[in-house]
Amino acid sequence: MSDGTDTIDGTATIDSTVTAPIREFITGRFPQLELADDEDIFAMGFVNSLFAMELVMFIEKTFAITVTNEDLQLDNFRTIKAMAALVDGSRAMAGQR
Repeated sequence: MSDGTDTIDGTATIDSTVTAPIREFITGRFPQLELADDEDIFAMGFVNSLFAMELVMFIEKTFAITVTNEDLQLDNFRTIKAMAALVDGSRAMAGQR
């Protein structure tokens, strides 16, 4: 789409202003990695516990959200799309966009 959005599962849209910084953070750590929005970074073997916590802190700081204990589930961090959906959901809960 020309407006910088992409659909997830044909229903929700995710803004590329959310996916792009997440991708840049991950590929900044792993420059050799070519990562699609729906590729599982845990299954690829790139994520250890320290990097996972850095990723959570990056998302919180970059998007001004709080990742709740309930949101600290692997499925929310497996893919760029999942992380973008988490950001969008957190923003919607907080009434921001």
